[in-house]
Amino acid sequence: MAALLVIYGLLSGSLFAVLVGILGAGRKIGFGWAFILSLILTPLGGLICTLISDPLPAGERRWGCVAYLILSGAIITFVLFILALLTV
Repeated sequence: MAALLVIYGLLSGSLFAVLVGILGAGRKIGFGWAFILSLILTPLGGLICTLISDPLPAGERRWGCVAYLILSGAIITFVLFILALLTV
């Protein structure tokens, strides 16, 4: 029963962090930074940091650090794939 409570807590905290990140996509902080701050500071702390950030002009959205994280992951995956090909 305790394990289920821990899993429920992690999933609900992650869901709230994603919601704060979506809110941050319309602000200067961007989705990525709002999401990461929500994971580190709890969703309430991330929400406060996101609401302090200035809003973007209408129709503009920012992804923050997510693009850099995806690019870094893609490069690392590509290098590992090449290394795996060379060792076979």
